Amino acid sequence: MKQSTAVLAWGAGEDGQLGLGDLEDRARACPIEALENENVVSVISGSRNSLAICEDGQLFTWGWNQRGTLGHAPGSKCECIPSQVRALENVKIVQAAIGGWHCLAVDADGCVYAWGGNEYGQCAEPPEQRGDTKVFRRDVDIPRRCASHLCVRQVAAGGTHSVVCTHDGCVWTWGQPWPPGDIKQISTPVRVQGLEKVKLIAVGAFHNLALLEHGEVWAWGNNEYGQLGTGDTQPRALPVAVKGLAGLVMMDIAAGGWHSTALTPNGEVYAWGRGEHGRLGFGDDKASKMVPQKIEQLAGETIIQVSCGGTHSVALTADGRMFSFGRADHGRLGYPNAVTTGDAVELPIILPHKENRAHAANGDSSLSDEELNSWSVKYIACGGRHTLALATSRLHEINTAT
Repeated sequence: MKQSTAVLAWGAGEDGQLGLGDLEDRARACPIEALENENVVSVISGSRNSLAICEDGQLFTWGWNQRGTLGHAPGSKCECIPSQVRALENVKIVQAAIGGWHCLAVDADGCVYAWGGNEYGQCAEPPEQRGDTKVFRRDVDIPRRCASHLCVRQVAAGGTHSVVCTHDGCVWTWGQPWPPGDIKQISTPVRVQGLEKVKLIAVGAFHNLALLEHGEVWAWGNNEYGQLGTGDTQPRALPVAVKGLAGLVMMDIAAGGWHSTALTPNGEVYAWGRGEHGRLGFGDDKASKMVPQKIEQLAGETIIQVSCGGTHSVALTADGRMFSFGRADHGRLGYPNAVTTGDAVELPIILPHKENRAHAANGDSSLSDEELNSWSVKYIACGGRHTLALATSRLHEINTAT
């Protein structure tokens, strides 16, 4: 039987974050063969590592592991092949997030788990008493239950902090906030005041977004490049409504390192924040934007998801095509000979089936159109310098429909 689904990876690979068995960069989307026999339903990209969630709730990790970010004690600095997180094999993970060097996951019962770096309390581990002082445990190698008094439906992670949305639509946070708070208290979850009926949360390096049930977007945290969309660069300790979206109903949000996006139900994309390298998608205009602006280059497409990385972004269309823009080195834009650009360029996703990859890699041009099969992408996840995607064979979709 020919493969019908694939987890794709491209961009920087120096920490094994592509999961392709080596530490090389890739300028084209490549299938992760180690996951071919797994029914992956979600992928998450971090700054230097990656996660995959399977339909049965099993979690796989790969990439940088010097701080325990893969959910097990570091055996080597990097692991370039996905492996299962054994500490969580008896629970059904439904969603996860990667921060600067820590990870979060939530199971089907609303229980939250954290692992990785904890020097800012981002894993909700309390400080230890050492002599006359209290210090945070630096690393948590094995996932541990945290925030046990909360019933959570979504987790998000920043550079040094964690954010969760509970089933009742409230938002809680812990770790090092921005502006910096009292480090003696930051390992304890604190409810974010002023937010109710929250549908989704998105977290960048040091800023946070919340999408309310009625479609309004709120933001708080660092605002150095206007990523809060408030019209200025002043940080906010408490959430404020994003300006420039009045009268619009948003259905999705995304946060990159220092930029933000929001998506309308009819597929229009608005972006704001740091514009360097063209990551906002405004063509030659690479200036930072203090309030949201519509990405006109994508106006002819029906966009269903946008993912923001450290310095690049990828937009996904309703028919499974992808457009990337931003910084181009290390192959992060997903096509050969790419240059840093604010122009949205469609990524070529043409993959031979497993049995024919060797021929294609050797330049065999005799493969048929069926063998050089194009794929329809269903979900994208941008990391610091790499991207993951879930894709389905277009031929499989046609055969299933008939």
